[in-house]
Amino acid sequence: MAMRKRDDEVFPNAAGIDVGASGHWVAVPPHLAEESVREFGAMTDDLNALADWLLACGVDTVALESTGVYWIPVFEVLEQRGLKVWLVDARQMKYVPGRKSDVQDCQWLQKLMSLGFLRAAWRPDGEVCVVRAVARQREVLLAEQASWVQRMQKALVQMNIQLTEVLTDVMGMTGQAIIRAIVAGERDPKALARHRNGRVKASAEEITKALTGNWRDEHLFVLSQSLAMYDDIARHLAECDAKLQALLTDLGQSKVDLGKVPRAGSKLRLQFDARQILANWAGVDLTRIDGLGLAAVMKILSEIGPDLSRFETVKHFCSWLGLCPGTKISGGKVLSAKTKRSANRVRQALKMAAMSLSHSDSALGAFYRRLCSRMDKPRANTAVAHKLARMVYFMLTRGEAFVDKGQQHYEEQQRQRSIAALKRRAAALGFEINPASAPA
Repeated sequence: MAMRKRDDEVFPNAAGIDVGASGHWVAVPPHLAEESVREFGAMTDDLNALADWLLACGVDTVALESTGVYWIPVFEVLEQRGLKVWLVDARQMKYVPGRKSDVQDCQWLQKLMSLGFLRAAWRPDGEVCVVRAVARQREVLLAEQASWVQRMQKALVQMNIQLTEVLTDVMGMTGQAIIRAIVAGERDPKALARHRNGRVKASAEEITKALTGNWRDEHLFVLSQSLAMYDDIARHLAECDAKLQALLTDLGQSKVDLGKVPRAGSKLRLQFDARQILANWAGVDLTRIDGLGLAAVMKILSEIGPDLSRFETVKHFCSWLGLCPGTKISGGKVLSAKTKRSANRVRQALKMAAMSLSHSDSALGAFYRRLCSRMDKPRANTAVAHKLARMVYFMLTRGEAFVDKGQQHYEEQQRQRSIAALKRRAAALGFEINPASAPA
């Protein structure tokens, strides 16, 4: 079949696929096939037949609409068959002229792709996708476990067991011991108060008073069921942790020196080992950045991986995160500079890390407080998250080590900048500024 290329086409042999739950509509350029639009099923054999047809037509690039999770099997099959697959956001092609249908969607998608009007979404490497799937499953389990803790607290309050008034963490060592004793059948407040750990601030008398209530059977049943669900999820969480550790250990290519190793068996040693695994994978220790703890670094690396070569510059990376100011300009006037709304998980982790810097003595903490004095906290939080994103990018791409020079160094730096600005302003007005002499 003769191949021709129009002057305005960037991808003359591109196909477009409108993804659905039970079937997929595919459109190829009319010069590649007489029947340029076909429908294929969602089964694996159907996807292989789809790939065979595209290859037979001479298609080299495929634009795939990111619909739910239905695009993932199609993406993987086509990529394995050697086709270049572009995953595109459905919002980029929502303005379909005329009546909307699946046939018109795939044709419009193919047309936009051939003219080069679409941009491919970024998908991490396969090994990162494996880690990401397990990490997201762990987040789901943590959220579900927290919901069962809330149900336990509700059952306790309904029995007027005010455990939350005397314990900071209901599921801490003391709280769990008391709840498990209640489920086992203990009802004596004094006997329950004996489970109090010595580090609890509330006295035994206060705990005894809080544990005096009514023991209704329906609330005890809910408490028992909720505790059983909590323990079951804890078992699955342990499996997730073991799986993540095995995956990350295999991915570690280098040995990063983190300094002195804490003694074995301590809580600090467990945190050190987790830091070591993440640092070996990334090649740098991202937890040295103020505000980024183990949870934040784990989310960042599990979502994007250590390889950021897909982003040409740090500006591209921050724009992908949705942390760059908007550029809504008309007639030379800036209409809006708001950042776009985004559900990016890395963005959320960076914004949470920025919030934790409000009381930090680091240079980043001083920077955050300085911004809060000039603007509202949400905007300051976004600006600090942007700064953290730049640090993450430079550490992962250049292997640079982060060194915090402290709050005093930052404040002195800002003082020198203010003095330099005053001198420039005075010179422009024909004056000269000299420092005042020290008092005798």
